Amino acid sequence: MTLPLSEPNRLPYWLRRLWPIYCFLAALVTFGYALYDPYQIDGDAVSYMDIGDLIRAHNWHGVVNGYWNPLYPAALALGHVVFHATRFTELHAYYMVNFGVFLLEMLAIVAFTDALIQLRDLREDSTASPNAGSFLPASFVLDRYTLRYLGVGLLVISTQRELSMGKVRPDALLQAFLLLGLAALLKHLASSQLRYAALMGIFLGLAYLTKSFAFLFTLLCIIALILFRAFWQRHSASRIAAASLLALVCFLVIAGPFIAALSRQKGRFDFGDSGTLNYAWFISGTEKMHLQPNQTSLFGASEVHLKHPEKQLLQSPGIFSYRQLPYGTYPDWFDNSFWNDQVKAHMNPRIEIVVVGQCIVRIIRYIANHPEAWLLLVLLLLMGGCLSRDWQPSSNAFWVAPFLLGLGVLGIYGMVNIEDRYITVGLLAILLPLFAALRLSTGVEASATRTAASAAVVLLAILAVGESARTVGELRRELPFAGLPAGWYSPSIFGAAHALNDMGVGPGDTVACIGTTACLYDPYWARLAGVRVLTEIYVPTTPLYPSFAAMPNRDEAIDVVRRQGDKVLIGYFTLAS
Repeated sequence: MTLPLSEPNRLPYWLRRLWPIYCFLAALVTFGYALYDPYQIDGDAVSYMDIGDLIRAHNWHGVVNGYWNPLYPAALALGHVVFHATRFTELHAYYMVNFGVFLLEMLAIVAFTDALIQLRDLREDSTASPNAGSFLPASFVLDRYTLRYLGVGLLVISTQRELSMGKVRPDALLQAFLLLGLAALLKHLASSQLRYAALMGIFLGLAYLTKSFAFLFTLLCIIALILFRAFWQRHSASRIAAASLLALVCFLVIAGPFIAALSRQKGRFDFGDSGTLNYAWFISGTEKMHLQPNQTSLFGASEVHLKHPEKQLLQSPGIFSYRQLPYGTYPDWFDNSFWNDQVKAHMNPRIEIVVVGQCIVRIIRYIANHPEAWLLLVLLLLMGGCLSRDWQPSSNAFWVAPFLLGLGVLGIYGMVNIEDRYITVGLLAILLPLFAALRLSTGVEASATRTAASAAVVLLAILAVGESARTVGELRRELPFAGLPAGWYSPSIFGAAHALNDMGVGPGDTVACIGTTACLYDPYWARLAGVRVLTEIYVPTTPLYPSFAAMPNRDEAIDVVRRQGDKVLIGYFTLAS
């Protein structure tokens, strides 16, 4: 009697067939966010929009900025042109730009996960013993398509939260280029082909043009390339040198013109001042806002020789003029490297220890707020997966390079200041290699374990899309009840801009502001109205009205502002005050 053969596992087949549909659904729900995500503009966003305007006007001197890099503003400028945006409709165009960035992120995730699998399987073939049957490529829990589902699912989750469509910031674009750079690195390690080293340099150069953080990350990637090929792959020094030099040259071809222009503007070698200034503010204890040359007690551990500080018009309350800088809606935040030129940061060990501890707490809090992937990893381990701790050169340690580079992302930011939007790419570079490295434990039934693991991963991916669809539906239903024409519309901000225009204050005029909310945190009202904020009464306390009402020389302060020729004084006064 012949026993019937067991039915083959059809799940991998269906995962391949349904992959385009899943990608379409993920893109569709994210497009819903681009349509209905609420207003989330801040001072950073306004600066990027202003640089985008300068790019469209071909004002390259203003585009060269030591604090903000130009690639994301260039994308905003392109969106502005494509959608024929006006001042009052540009946010729709910028949300669509963010949707385009999301599609690029999906491509980057797929490239990264596929490169992981390729390096994993090639290393498995090259390191496996001829008599070792327990470490075949088939012993891994997740295959290529399953890892794709996981990566895109985690991307959708991050888009619901810290990398939402409403945040006009470059972090999602940076994440896309960093992942593409990592994918090219892994492809090079898998194939030793020089074209992938060149692609790594190109993608990391684009990442640098997005945020200067990528300059240091590029150096780490080149070091990772050298070490992995030297110690894990035992390649010759000449081949390693050729690949690393090619990657560096391609990086410099992309990033070099901006570095040269910035260095010429500053009169010294400079690849960006955002890292140095944040280190001065967070670690050296230097005053962040409106630092003056005579305020030595606020220098902290930094060496300060300001070349062009803000002009202080009144000591108390502090009133400052920004007429020196001819660019930006709110010039004080448009280019902080201009006002803080020649601030040289030095370490304050006591503050550094405190800041590192705070950053570790933020990372732990981020993990607690994003438990999905970690719970899934635990579930797969309980199902019969296991992680090998063997990272020796003789083993298949394909995960070492991306894992350590992910830790490098967290380490670089964790030395100064870390936020949720910075953490995501680092944890993706850590988590996805861990999932790819999962092997079947000895004694478990391989087919059933793989099927259950793939089903769990796909369930997480589907739930991520489903949760996004539910959220988008709620956002859409709330619009008519809130009386908003679009998700990106803010009644208070747009109302203030319309009111200024109705008063005859518009493009070409200058105004003054008071309070951090109207000045620093959200000056978008000024951009909408077409005016520039060239004078500020610095009142850092909130709510604003009690401080303003108790100001002993309020009339004198207003007279100082009036003499600057500014048309109106704008502040954000809450109803509670």
